[in-house]
Amino acid sequence: MSELNYLYGKPLSKADFKTHAEDFMVDEDLGIEFTGSGEHVCLQVVKKGENTQFIAKRIAEKAGVSPRDVSYAGLKDRHGVCTQWFSVPVPIKKHIEFSELNNEQFFVVSQQRHNRKLRTGCHRGNRFTITLRNVTEPLDILCRINAVRAGVPNYFGEQRFGHGGHNLEMAKRMFAGERIRDKKLRGLVISAARSYVFNEIVSMRVAEHGLAKTMHREVFMLSGSNAFFEDNISDDNIARLASGDIVMSAPMVGKGEKGLTETEKEWLEPYQSWIEGLSELGLKNERRMLRLIPDSLAVETIDETTLKLSFGLPKGCFATALLRELVDYQDASPREQKQKDA
Repeated sequence: MSELNYLYGKPLSKADFKTHAEDFMVDEDLGIEFTGSGEHVCLQVVKKGENTQFIAKRIAEKAGVSPRDVSYAGLKDRHGVCTQWFSVPVPIKKHIEFSELNNEQFFVVSQQRHNRKLRTGCHRGNRFTITLRNVTEPLDILCRINAVRAGVPNYFGEQRFGHGGHNLEMAKRMFAGERIRDKKLRGLVISAARSYVFNEIVSMRVAEHGLAKTMHREVFMLSGSNAFFEDNISDDNIARLASGDIVMSAPMVGKGEKGLTETEKEWLEPYQSWIEGLSELGLKNERRMLRLIPDSLAVETIDETTLKLSFGLPKGCFATALLRELVDYQDASPREQKQKDA
């Protein structure tokens, strides 16, 4: 992400990120009212130092089902303290005490019956609490807070691309004709390719227009929806943008040119081979909101070199997209340090 353009200029301060698991805390906002009955048990789990799939496997073992039958709203970072929801099918007349799984790595906070399973992306968003350590220029971070509250480029985070951009290297080989047999891996590679092109287009827009200025013709998205429409800028659209009814967007490329402005078509020319490859795989053009606006962004000074940030983001958005506009951070998690030392 370091090559992508900054909306507010490159931050002056450096800092360590994820030094301890407790320095990166995520609380999933599910936004669902449970029915209290049904053939699915929903579990709220707090995990530390384990990935989502590991927890799902343990839940499956306890319920006596396949790990494929355990679902969750979204993946959560391994190196952090994360609260998230899982669901697992359990016959109505059968009771399983999932809190018996509790250990140092994770524990079940709550279990409730529901009439349907949780699906990927069904949650409302996530709340983050991030502690930055060894901050070199805390004043620069504080000066940027107010600007960042107005929004940042909605870039995909580096974790989308695999360690060291490995998924993008695989995408190059896939579009050159190499076959990826593993369905799950192929999906990750396709997602990485689309996300990379999105980031590049957003970065170009940041450089030429920023995020506040509209172009003569835009593709707008309806807030809270994947629906989009292309239209000239007008009094009505300006009013709808101001009210939050619609938002500006950038392309998630696929088949056809529906939902692409003439400017975007020009920007996309260097990526035609990837776009053709995505089209052949059956993906259609979609859109993603251009600007990421944090909810209730707050900062607390712990000491001279330590700051704590808290904010909420919609589902599918990355905390690092916001963080990069505040500070030049370094991932200090044990895994990253081990790989750097290797």
